[in-house]
Amino acid sequence: MSDNDLTRRTLLRRTAAAGLLATPAMGLLSACVTGGGEDEPADQAEGEKSAENPLGVDGKAPLEIVIFNGGYGEKYATDVHEPLYKAKFPEAQIKHSATQEIATTLQPRFAGGTPPDFVNNSGTKFMDFGTLIQDGQLQDLTELFAAPSVDDPAKKVSDTLVAGTIESGTYNGKPYVLNYVFTVYGLWYSEKLFKDKGWTVPATWADFTKLLDTIKAAGITPYAYAGKNAPYYQYLAILTSAAKLGGPDVLKNIDNLADGAWKAAAVKTAATQWAEIGAKYMDKSDEGLIHTEVQLKQNQGKVAFYPSGSWLEAEQAASTPEGFNYAVTPIPAADGATLATGLFATAGEPYFVSAKGTNPRGGMEYARQMLSKAGAKGFTELNKSLTSVAGAEEGITLSPGLTSASTVLKAAGTGIFSYRFDGWYKELDTELRTATNALMFGRETADQFCERMQKKADAIKADSSITKFTR
Repeated sequence: MSDNDLTRRTLLRRTAAAGLLATPAMGLLSACVTGGGEDEPADQAEGEKSAENPLGVDGKAPLEIVIFNGGYGEKYATDVHEPLYKAKFPEAQIKHSATQEIATTLQPRFAGGTPPDFVNNSGTKFMDFGTLIQDGQLQDLTELFAAPSVDDPAKKVSDTLVAGTIESGTYNGKPYVLNYVFTVYGLWYSEKLFKDKGWTVPATWADFTKLLDTIKAAGITPYAYAGKNAPYYQYLAILTSAAKLGGPDVLKNIDNLADGAWKAAAVKTAATQWAEIGAKYMDKSDEGLIHTEVQLKQNQGKVAFYPSGSWLEAEQAASTPEGFNYAVTPIPAADGATLATGLFATAGEPYFVSAKGTNPRGGMEYARQMLSKAGAKGFTELNKSLTSVAGAEEGITLSPGLTSASTVLKAAGTGIFSYRFDGWYKELDTELRTATNALMFGRETADQFCERMQKKADAIKADSSITKFTR
């Protein structure tokens, strides 16, 4: 992801954030509790509701926007979304900033009771959503999704979105997060390289490992991911294999902290298979690299397959040689898979409105403008990524990577799945990143991987201070 978390996620929604996020359930929670209480600020901006202003925005109130400066950059905000808001409320002043360290930058402000109004909470150092919700920091977005859409007032905002978008940001029945980018995940490769070498993209695990042998013999690293800051790219691949083997309930059980979920046969088999990939086909030095360094090696023809989401093409635009042609294939299915054509795809890249900010109504209106066709089309044109606004890409000439992503998405049909735990339990995400590196770089076995993750899940389940979520 860029650094996006798969919640890109997010992805992003997601290396564990050092120090500040080592114990998110205690760190942010205790800080926020001592930083202003549960009441909303008395001076929150509010205007009169009308057909033209359905969310009751004070058109003169300032609005502060903080964007994660990762794979999608910040240009979509400064050049598309913020101008849309300014066109509607020309007297409003917008304060814009961008950072690659959301938690490091913003946690002190949430603790001190001065949060920005609208946040793109993504990247490796994202803030723990579960803790934010537990502290009452996130605005309930029910009113946003029930409001008339920008393009057709006869349709609610909710009616314009890809199915599952609202649910992906819902926590215990309330929508707190807008997941804006609809992302397809899989194994990315250069269409040109494969054509030049005469390689056929594999559909089965047996074909996959056979091809990796061929690639290795050609002097190219068959498979790579960045261990320093993006092991979640790889744990997504492991859990995708598990879901294809045992069905989507494998992931649902993990999300719900079900007893023994990490010790399920499908999870253990997937971990075993991927550990073999790490042992035979990876460069051990990649554990010390960040995502853009490994992605550059792929652009240079030194890496064949790379696990990522459909933000990859835009993120590497400046480094990708002409004719490279990004393409994606689903994670190959192992023998006995119950969901052989399944695909991990979901609404991701999370945004939220601060409930305790000075202008939450402006924040919701900003999100409504993002969800207009102009807002979504502008994002897609800049970032070569689909949004959660249904049909907004119509009329746009899609890039090779996005065309490929759309093709595999259609081929998957109803076999689409995803997980939610990475946004619900930051400590579980952190542990899984570390465990994934240990598995893939040969320091732990599949049994140890499963045991380690089950122990962490059980600890979270038993901790009454952590808010639990289910689906």
